[in-house]
Amino acid sequence: MLTLTAALLATTAPPAGATAPGAPARPQIKVENGATQPVFSRADAVTQTVSIETTVDSDRDGVRDRVQMRIMRPKETDSGLKVPTIVEASPYWAGTHDDVPMHPVDIDGAKTRSLAAVPRNLAEIFPGYLDNYYIPRGYAVAHLDSIGTGGSTGCPTSGDRQEAAGAKAAVDWLNGRAKGWAADGSEVKARWSTGNVGMIGQSYNGTLPNMAAASGVVGLKAIVPVAAISSWYDYYRANGGVLAPGGFQGEDLDVLAKVVLTRKNPEVCKQVIDELTATQDRETGDYSKVWADRDYVGQARKVRAAVMVVHGLNDWNVKVKNSVQWWNALKQSGVPRKLWLHQASHATPFRWRLEEWLRQTGAWFDRFLYNIDNGVTREPRVDIERAPGQWETASDWPVPGTRTVPVSLNAGPAGQPGTLSLRPRRGPAQSMIDAGRTRTAEQLLVNENQADPNRLAFLTPPLTEPVRLNGIPKAAFRASLDGRSPYLTALLVDYGTDTRPTGARLDTGERVCFGQGVPGDDGCTTRQAHRVETAPFKIVTRGWLDARNRHSPSRTEPITPGKAYDFRWDFEPTDYVVKPGHRLGVIVLSTDYDYTLRYPAGTKLTLQPGTSKVFLPLARGGREALR
Repeated sequence: MLTLTAALLATTAPPAGATAPGAPARPQIKVENGATQPVFSRADAVTQTVSIETTVDSDRDGVRDRVQMRIMRPKETDSGLKVPTIVEASPYWAGTHDDVPMHPVDIDGAKTRSLAAVPRNLAEIFPGYLDNYYIPRGYAVAHLDSIGTGGSTGCPTSGDRQEAAGAKAAVDWLNGRAKGWAADGSEVKARWSTGNVGMIGQSYNGTLPNMAAASGVVGLKAIVPVAAISSWYDYYRANGGVLAPGGFQGEDLDVLAKVVLTRKNPEVCKQVIDELTATQDRETGDYSKVWADRDYVGQARKVRAAVMVVHGLNDWNVKVKNSVQWWNALKQSGVPRKLWLHQASHATPFRWRLEEWLRQTGAWFDRFLYNIDNGVTREPRVDIERAPGQWETASDWPVPGTRTVPVSLNAGPAGQPGTLSLRPRRGPAQSMIDAGRTRTAEQLLVNENQADPNRLAFLTPPLTEPVRLNGIPKAAFRASLDGRSPYLTALLVDYGTDTRPTGARLDTGERVCFGQGVPGDDGCTTRQAHRVETAPFKIVTRGWLDARNRHSPSRTEPITPGKAYDFRWDFEPTDYVVKPGHRLGVIVLSTDYDYTLRYPAGTKLTLQPGTSKVFLPLARGGREALR
C-alpha cells in the first residue's frame, strides 16, 4: 500500500487532504499500485448547487450570464479533505426542446423534419458512472449546465467563445477566481477544491471540454473528449459545401441552439438565435468568422490540459476528422495526449471495454489531477480496435511506416467499371447524371461490375494481400459539372462479402458492476457488444467538395458549365483493412442523399481518367498489394 503523501514526497508538497508530520489526523485518499482506491462512501457524499458568474452576457440583458453546477463530493471534504473535480458540462441535462424544424435540404422543395423532445428532471442530477466510480476514489464530480440551458442563464450559441466562457467559469470558480452563489443568494466558495479540474463527456458533452481547454484556462489539467467536435465547420460543412451530421439532415447551428434552449424565459434568446440563422450561411457553405469563432484547432497552442481523444471509426454524426485534426494539432503543440479509435459509431467504449476504459481514464485523471506518477504517459499512446473486441496499440497515429500512395482512376471497357491502378492510363472521359436526390449512396453502390448512369465506379482486381488504409485519403480529380448541383462526392468502398461491425451495439445480458451503488443506482450496467452484419460491401470513408470552393473553403467562385477543372479534397480519416480477395473501389457521385443538399436531378459530371487520382495512406506493405 502506498499513501499519496509518500508517492509525491520526492517531487511535490503533500497534497491537500494528506497528513503532515505532527498534524492532527485528517482524511486521506489511498493510492495502491499507482491508482486511487475506493475508500470514500458514495452513499454519504454531500451535494451542493452553485450558480457561477461568467465573463459574458450572451442574452444581452446587461447582466453577466451565470451557469449552474451541481456537485457531489466525499463527505470528508467538509472536514478538511481537499479534492480535485471531474466536470461533465452539457446542454442536455434538462432535456431538449421539442418540435424544432430542420432546414429543407431538397433545394426547390419544402421538406422539413423535427427533433423530438426528451425532457429531463434536474433533480436526477447524476446519471452515468462518474459519481459511483470517482467519488469513492477521492474526487468531486460535477454536472454543469452550459449557457442557455437548464438552470443557467444566457443563450446557447452552438460552440462559440461565449459558450466556452461557461465551461471556463466552472474551472475558475473551482480555483477561487470566479464568484458563485447558492440558491438562497449567499456567496459560496469551493474551499474543498484543490483547483485541479478534469472534464469528460461524449458528443456536445465532449466538445465543451475541447472549448474550455482551447481557452487556456488555468487549472484544467486533463480532459477526455469522446466523439467531440473540434471545428463546427467540420460538423456542419465540408470543403465549402453544406453538410449534415449523419442522421440529422437539415440541422445547423441555429437548429441545435433551439433544441437545447431549456433555460427559463427562453424568448429572450430569439434575437441571438435569429442572428445565427442569418450568419451561418446555408447558401454558399463558405468558411467565415462564424465558423472561425467555433474552431478550436487553431487554438491548440493555448491548451494546458492533457487530452485523451476518443472516437468511433464508424461515427458519421461527429465525423472522425474532428478528432484527428485535434489530435494532430495537439501533437504539434506538444500537449500530452492519448488516442482511442474504436469500431462503434457515436458512442463511449465504457460498456464494451469497461475494465480497460476505467483503468486508462482513471489513470489519466490520477496522473494529472493528483500528480501520481503511474506510468500512463509511458504506455503506448494509441489504442485501436481493429475488429470487434480486438484491440492493438501503437506509438502514434497514423501508425509509423504509413506512406501516401497515388492511385489512378483509369477507364475500363465499355459498359464496365473503371480500374484503380498504380499506373495511370488515359482513356475516354467518363460521365454520369446525378440522381442523388432520390437514390442513396448505398443504392448506387450495388452491381459494381455494371455501368450505372448515376455514378462512376473504379475498382482494383481482387487483392492478394491485405491493404490497411491508415490516415486521411485525398482525391485529386480532373472533372467538369453541368447542372444545378455543385457537389463532388467520392466514396472509398470495400467490395467483398464479409461480416463487419455496423457501428451499433447490442446488450449481451451480462451485468457488470463498476462502482459503489446507492438506492436507485446500483453502480452496475449491462455489457455491450458490437452489432455486426454480413454484407457484400462497406463504405470505408467518404469525402465531399463544393466545386465552387475549389480554391478555398472561404471563397465561392462560379464554375463554367462543362469546363474541366482540377479539384482536390480530403476524405474523412479512416483506419481500415481491406482483406485479401476483396476489391477496393472508388465511387464518384455528385449529390450524397444523406449528407449534402439535394439539388434537382440532372447535373452531368464528367471525369477525366488517368489524370484523376486518389492518394491513399497505406500502412507498410499496402503499396505492394496494389501492384
